[in-house]
Amino acid sequence: EGGADTKNAAVPMIAIPTTAGTAAEVTINYVITDVQNRRKFVCYDPHDIPLVAIIDAEMMASMPASLKAATGVDALTHAIEGYITKGAWELTDMLHLKAIEVIGRSLRASVEGDAQGAEGMALGQYIAGMGFSNVGLGLVHGMAHPLGAFYGTPHGVANAILLAPCMKVVRPHAVAKFAQVWDLIPDADLTLSEEQKSHALVAWLAALVKRLQLPDNLAALGVPQESIGELSEAALNVKRLLNNAPCSVNQEQVEAVYRTLFPAQ
Repeated sequence: EGGADTKNAAVPMIAIPTTAGTAAEVTINYVITDVQNRRKFVCYDPHDIPLVAIIDAEMMASMPASLKAATGVDALTHAIEGYITKGAWELTDMLHLKAIEVIGRSLRASVEGDAQGAEGMALGQYIAGMGFSNVGLGLVHGMAHPLGAFYGTPHGVANAILLAPCMKVVRPHAVAKFAQVWDLIPDADLTLSEEQKSHALVAWLAALVKRLQLPDNLAALGVPQESIGELSEAALNVKRLLNNAPCSVNQEQVEAVYRTLFPAQ
C-alpha cells in the first residue's frame, strides 16, 4: 500500500485501454481490492508504467452508454482534481487544462454514440492520466474508494455522485482555478466574475451528471445511510488522496458530504 520500493522495472507491457476513463495505461497507480476486509489499497510505483500505450477509440466502442458516462466522468474528475491538487505545477496544469477542454466538448457526444466524441474521450482521458499520475488526486477519489470497497459501487459512478458535492467543499480554496476551468466549458458565460465562475462550475458539474443520467444518490445504489460513519472513517484513512486536496477536511465535513447523497427523509 502506498509507494512501492521496487528496484527494477516490470516486464515490458503494451497497454490497450478498453474504457475512456482510468488512464491506467499511462499512470504509476494501481488499486487492489481486499474483498474480505472491504478495503481498496491505493498503490503507486513508477516501475509499473507500461512501456507502450495504444489509445484506440474503436477498442472502447462496445461500452454501453451508461459505462461511457461513468468512465467519462471519472476522466473529468481526474483532470479537475489533478489541476487543483497541492502538487500541481505548470507542466501538469497544461495537461489537465487540455484534458478538461477535450473532455468537456466530447463527453456528451461520446455517450450519444458520436465517433468524434469517442475519439475525444480516448484522447482526453489519456492526457489527464499523464497529469494526475505526477501530482495525485484528492477528496472525490478519497471518498469514492470506500464506496467501491464496501458496496461494490462502480468507481466512475461513485466519482460522479461525489464530484459536485466535493467541489463545493474545496471551491473557496481554489476560486481562481475553478474560474479557469469554467472558461473551458462549452458555451460558458465568460463575463462572470471569478467568484461567480467558481460557483457556476459546481452547478454545471451537478447538471452534467444529471444530463448523463447517472445516479444522483447513494440509496439508489443500495448504500445504507447508517454506513455514513464507517464510510467517513475509511475515507479519512486514504490520507494520500485527502492530503492532496486544496484544503484539509475533518470527519464532520466528510460525513456531511455523504449525508447530502441520500434523499431527504
